[in-house]
Amino acid sequence: MRATTKFKSMLGGDIVVAPGAFDGLSARLVEQAGFPAVYASGGAIARSIGVPDMGLIAPDEIAGRLAEIVDVVSVPVIADADTGYGNALTAQRAARAFERAGVAAFHLEDQTFPKKCGHYDDKALVPSAEMVQRLHAVRDALHDPDFVLIGRTDAIAVEGFAAALDRAAAYLEAGADMIFVEAPTTEDQIADIAKRLPGYKLINMFHGGKTPLLPASRLQELGYHVVIIPSDAQRAAIRAMQRVLAAIARDGSAAAMIDDMASFKEREAVVDTPGYLARDRRYSA
Repeated sequence: MRATTKFKSMLGGDIVVAPGAFDGLSARLVEQAGFPAVYASGGAIARSIGVPDMGLIAPDEIAGRLAEIVDVVSVPVIADADTGYGNALTAQRAARAFERAGVAAFHLEDQTFPKKCGHYDDKALVPSAEMVQRLHAVRDALHDPDFVLIGRTDAIAVEGFAAALDRAAAYLEAGADMIFVEAPTTEDQIADIAKRLPGYKLINMFHGGKTPLLPASRLQELGYHVVIIPSDAQRAAIRAMQRVLAAIARDGSAAAMIDDMASFKEREAVVDTPGYLARDRRYSA
């Protein structure tokens, strides 16, 4: 079954919880933890090369990273296509590249290019009509009928909640299969989005953002189908690396951190070294 078909088939069941990954290793860990999908976070990918989430990475670089992630997991990957990287034509080109990379879905947002993280201040939006045409262009560019196109609006912080709902409705009408209203600030807004908008809905949950955290079970009760958790695993990895590097700087080794580190064998199991070695022996005969 294609990843797109697999992902689409999930949407009628339990809410899909998709933690964020930023490379093949983190994506493997998400799958091995038992999650049904991986969210390839644009912000986390940016931070993985040492830059902020401000539209600084070229779409071809992102597509390459997506292909690496898709290649090492068997679960569907949901990607972040930012604004489409310019206009309708650049959005079409990105859509084709992301589809070739093998992702099952991506979201496209209505910020101006270059974008900012959805939970930063001082964002700016393109007119709703321009975003509608961008969605039409992307839908025309995609080949797989099961590919899930997610329309995202960042309008709450810029134009207000009512305008965000109007934009979301227009994006669904323009061909988005799922809607993503970014950064609601209250539980009432979270509930209203689910109640007032038809179709499939995605929500972003992470500690420290503008949106209050709700359990996945509650989000499903409200009517959401997908919850992404973009950066929590990366933030945990940052803190863990800081701690082990501090131990090395202090003691000359990481011995004090050994209980918090994967063993050599555990590390190799994550990347399936035994499986690769077995295939190497089989093909070397």
